[in-house]
Amino acid sequence: MWLGSRQMNGSSIGLGAGPVGELRADLARRQLSRGEIHLRPVQAESTERPGPHEPRRLKVLFANKFFFRNGGSEAVMFDEMEIMRAYQFEVAEISMRDPRNLPSKYDPYFVSQKSYRSSSQSEKLKSALSLVHSREAVRNITKLIGAEKPDILHCHNIYHQLTPSIISAASRLNTPVVLTLHDYKPVCPVYTQLRNGAPCTECSDGRFEALLQHRCAGGSIGQSALLWAEARYHAAARSYHHVDTFIAPSRFMRDAVVRRFGEDKVVHIPNGIDASRIEVSRDDENYVLFLGRLSPEKGVETLLRAHAADNAAWRLVVAGSGPLLDELRSRFPLAEFTGHLTGEALNARLRAASLVVVPSEWHENSPLSVLEAMAYAKPVVASRIGGIPELVRHGTTGLLFEAKDAGELSGRIKMLLDDPDLRARLGSEARRIVETEYSIQRHGAALLSLYESLVPKLSKLGS
Repeated sequence: MWLGSRQMNGSSIGLGAGPVGELRADLARRQLSRGEIHLRPVQAESTERPGPHEPRRLKVLFANKFFFRNGGSEAVMFDEMEIMRAYQFEVAEISMRDPRNLPSKYDPYFVSQKSYRSSSQSEKLKSALSLVHSREAVRNITKLIGAEKPDILHCHNIYHQLTPSIISAASRLNTPVVLTLHDYKPVCPVYTQLRNGAPCTECSDGRFEALLQHRCAGGSIGQSALLWAEARYHAAARSYHHVDTFIAPSRFMRDAVVRRFGEDKVVHIPNGIDASRIEVSRDDENYVLFLGRLSPEKGVETLLRAHAADNAAWRLVVAGSGPLLDELRSRFPLAEFTGHLTGEALNARLRAASLVVVPSEWHENSPLSVLEAMAYAKPVVASRIGGIPELVRHGTTGLLFEAKDAGELSGRIKMLLDDPDLRARLGSEARRIVETEYSIQRHGAALLSLYESLVPKLSKLGS
């Protein structure tokens, strides 16, 4: 089930420039059609209360274990919070306390910081129990919902620090729950659907004993047993079954979870990106770029082996950090390792790259790195796995290769490096598709449509 944007007619309404202005104009056109327009600017940190004759603005409570830009789930969530403010909704949040967090007036409801790296046995036991069920998170979200009365709870990455127990807590308070699937955690206790480095779907129907049999958590029976206990607990508590709707950013992800939760529980809403903030880059400094976490499932070693086998005939820049950084830097000295990059440093690398490689070896969902590369009009060479082929369309926006096949990967890279016209054509089409199919406006309209389907009074605002 794809929830797409609705086509709206009418003249432009002066509510600001850029994506926020377009979202406000879209909402205004909806309200004008019903004679109900009463828009006004809303600031992110606004604390004003409605007057006696003014209807209460609808409120969305977002839940994510980090409240800073740690990765893709946070990027998606923060964009959605901005979208909802543009739609004149109030926004609240619950997360874990962390010195890197953005400011939040809801910080008193945040849970205490957890690391799960304690050395003492008693602390390890307490950490293990809180990983499965956080009484603090349940207590705090219950207080927050009671005080703020959100119309909907939208969960992102809540595992371990907040735990899925907050879903049941919200359900008991009759608050509809939406959960965006950034990984496979509801159907795979280790979240990656990998077993000894290979994709595995044995646990997808809710039977998790394969986790113990194969020691899927890094070969450790102890860690595997803990994740098995976590999965069995939430299965018995039916935590995930209290989710009203799962959002799958890729069709592949949707198909992976409907087996357990049913067709009607999962909707496909692709991630969106604000391409208007990214100027198309015609720079080309003749290098191949990898950006992402340096961990086994990302396939960066396959890329480095392809580079080494070609005797570094083409320049490779690896932007990222992770558990494999030191080992890979030592084994593959001919590649350029920049470490983790953010902000303008990362943007500069993207602007100057000839192409971007995404050599993932797990069932990647809908990587934002691909959308970012496409927004810069860069062709992408990527593994034919998971949801990646939905974004990287072979011969249209980039080229695909079989995961772990260093030889085929090398051939795809050299094909593009040897043909500037092909790079330009694929990059141009990638940018067009991002603007038309993966815009932040399209994502916001689909999200609003979903909210409308779950909260009856929202239909009066949006229809």
